[in-house]
Amino acid sequence: MWLADQWKDYEVLDTSEGEKLERWGSYLLIRPDPQVIWTAENKDKRWRHPSAHYHRSSKGGGEWEFFDLPRQWSIHYRNLTFHLKPFSFKHTGLFPEQAVNWDWCAEQIRKERESRRREGILDQRPVKVLNLFAYTGGATVSAAAAGAHVTHVDASKGMVTWARENAVSSGLADAPIRWLVDDCTRFVEREIRRGNTYDAVIMDPPSYGRGPKGEIWKMEEQIYPFIRLCAKLLSDRAVFFLVNSYTTGLAPSVLTYMLHLALRDREKQLKGTYEVQASEVGLPVTSTGLVLPCGSAGRWFRKGGACSS
Repeated sequence: MWLADQWKDYEVLDTSEGEKLERWGSYLLIRPDPQVIWTAENKDKRWRHPSAHYHRSSKGGGEWEFFDLPRQWSIHYRNLTFHLKPFSFKHTGLFPEQAVNWDWCAEQIRKERESRRREGILDQRPVKVLNLFAYTGGATVSAAAAGAHVTHVDASKGMVTWARENAVSSGLADAPIRWLVDDCTRFVEREIRRGNTYDAVIMDPPSYGRGPKGEIWKMEEQIYPFIRLCAKLLSDRAVFFLVNSYTTGLAPSVLTYMLHLALRDREKQLKGTYEVQASEVGLPVTSTGLVLPCGSAGRWFRKGGACSS
């Protein structure tokens, strides 16, 4: 399992009876989690004093109960700063487990940049990253901080605005980031027609969603053809392709199979040797020393990191 265990400002303190107790900076939140089907025998005393509690309704959805939580606050991860606020369906604007993917992507970018610098081509060929379903920009700001030129695409104008705020707060206001409010599939189709390419693709698609013009996205039906479509955008110096999934039906072995099939034809045209790895993604739980599973991720990448042209 890939663990997001480098946080200082975030912590899963305890889990019990369908909920998790989390520390977000100075604030304690209780939120539902469908993976938590157990009961803690010795519950952390801080369960009794949350800053806010999201109560799930038996009819679907739910609502927040607030105690001393501000409308907005910030937390830090390494050199990045993220603005948080409670909004619809228990979310805060950040998925902390994704930090393990941010770190991995950033390391691949740094290796490739160093390779291009040694070859004297970095100025002419910066590392270009496409982040699809990019939400509030965790992966975007991490990739930009590592030196990549990033195209950030999300169908929600509000999420793109929030992501830009995170970039500014992280000292990346002038970073080479292109911010786009668009349907991801339509954007990729246009980029293919334009002949544009990217060295890396990151995608974190929802189980179900709608585009800005009512386009419907259903994960199980569309993820594989979409990966195949995005493969056409990979440059001749492709570095990696990352797919994250919260959908329980997409086990790591399913992601492995899809990435192998979807990318093998493009792989034959590229220099270097590529491999696929996939695993569950998780967060450590302080009270037990165990791990809370938070979906899975699949990574297609060039063996040995950067390679020469």
